[in-house]
Amino acid sequence: MNETTYPVAPTLGERARAALGRRNLVFVGLMGAGKSAIGRMTATQLGLPFIDTDNEIERVSRMTISELFAAYGEEEFRALETRVIKRLLRTGPRVISTGGGAFINEKTRKQIERGGISLWLKADLDVLWERVNKRDHRPLLKTENPKQTLENLMNQRYPTYALADMTIQSRDERKETIVREVLEAILDYTGKGSRHEQD
Repeated sequence: MNETTYPVAPTLGERARAALGRRNLVFVGLMGAGKSAIGRMTATQLGLPFIDTDNEIERVSRMTISELFAAYGEEEFRALETRVIKRLLRTGPRVISTGGGAFINEKTRKQIERGGISLWLKADLDVLWERVNKRDHRPLLKTENPKQTLENLMNQRYPTYALADMTIQSRDERKETIVREVLEAILDYTGKGSRHEQD
C-alpha cells in the first residue's frame, strides 16, 4: 500500500528567506532599539549569518568604538564604518545590524539601498532610555544630560530612519513576537513589488 506524503508547508522563516533572495537584511535605528538581539534571532529564523557592524569594526581596528571615537573623532569613525559595511554588503546574503549613526550617513545609506533591504527598529524614548542607561559604553551619551541627548538624537535621526524600506516598532514585547513581525514585513515588502528587483 502506497502511503501518501503531503508536502510540508514552508515555515515563515523559510518563506521570508526565499523572498530575500540574494539581498541582505539590514537593521537600522538608534542605540537600544534591539538591532543586535532581534537581528541575531531573525538571522537564525532565516538560516543566514548574522553580523553586528560595531563588533566587526572593533575586530578590524582592534579598538573599541569608544576608543575609536576618542582617538579619531566621529568623522573618521563614520568613514571606517562605511568601508566595513560596503564590504559586508558585497559578501551577503546575511543579516546585518548597524550602529545608530550608519544609516544617517548618506554614503552608507546609498550602499545599504543598493545591497539590501533596510528595516528600522523604531522605539519610543522611554523604551530606549530604559535599555541604554544601564551601561556607560555609548560615546554619544557621555554628556551631562544623557536622556536629553538621546531625545535630541531621536529628533535628528528619526526622519532619516523613516527612509528605510520597512519599519517595525521595538517595544516591551517578547522578542519572538518582534521577530515574527520582521519576517512578515519582509514578505509584505517583497510581495508588493518594490523598487528592488526580485532575484
